[in-house]
Amino acid sequence: MSITEAPGVARATGRRKNAVAVVRVRSGVGKFEINKREARAYLCRDTLMMLVQQPLEALELMGKVDIQASVHGGGLTGQAGALRHGLARALLLHDVQSRPLLKRGGYLTRDPRCVERKKYGQPKARKRFQYSKR
Repeated sequence: MSITEAPGVARATGRRKNAVAVVRVRSGVGKFEINKREARAYLCRDTLMMLVQQPLEALELMGKVDIQASVHGGGLTGQAGALRHGLARALLLHDVQSRPLLKRGGYLTRDPRCVERKKYGQPKARKRFQYSKR
């Protein structure tokens, strides 16, 4: 699942669609960095920022931990989901007592939904070519 790097630093991996996020959590003042950029600048939309912060709000750790994340693959929404998953797993390593709250919120569960593959003889995954009776 994940490992602890240095003393006081919890590192975990989160995934969603094709996005993969590696998140590091340590005690601090609330600094949040994604790919060496400030989180609000990276996740342009407020809804995505709210999605990523859900595990922190559940544990009431807003402004109490520093988060450093690197994320790649997929689009912005998938990356936000991967960040949320990785952050929840890292917070679990940071404080093992938080498991029931994170589990109840569904933050530790990897979302299995992915894009369905295209099938042969069809223009898309489920769309069919027009049927002609005559």
